[in-house]
Amino acid sequence: MTDAVKKIAENRAARHEYYILESYEAGVELFGTEVKSIRGGGVNLKDSWAVIERGEMFARHVHISPYEKGNIFNRDPMRDRKLLMHKREIIKLREKVKKEGLTLIPLSMYFKGSRVKLQVGLCKGKKLHDKRDSMAEREVKRRLDRAVKRDLR
Repeated sequence: MTDAVKKIAENRAARHEYYILESYEAGVELFGTEVKSIRGGGVNLKDSWAVIERGEMFARHVHISPYEKGNIFNRDPMRDRKLLMHKREIIKLREKVKKEGLTLIPLSMYFKGSRVKLQVGLCKGKKLHDKRDSMAEREVKRRLDRAVKRDLR
């Protein structure tokens, strides 16, 4: 039986700023009020990144809004959150980040069944001219789609 996947948030800026070489799925260690806030859509992945420290992986700058009815049980919205992956995957990622100068960027957050998962991308930064090229390609594709749609009418 396949688990239902429900997208919570997406880091659209990451696709503009970076080349995504590989992506990995990681569980996220959360508290109860954070999960309730996530169900309400209170997540922002913009400007977030992941780091590997002491053999563990953490997501930094992932903003999860405080739960409105959470009172004293609410946590800091910008706290570091531990990502749950197999040890060998973390070691492999750490080696790639060190050797090749790549970055770990959270791409999207979603529910897989009842669990919150974070898609982490192994990314390489784009230069300014690369960003311009990708914007130009997107504009050409948009124009073609409009022309095809107009011709079909």
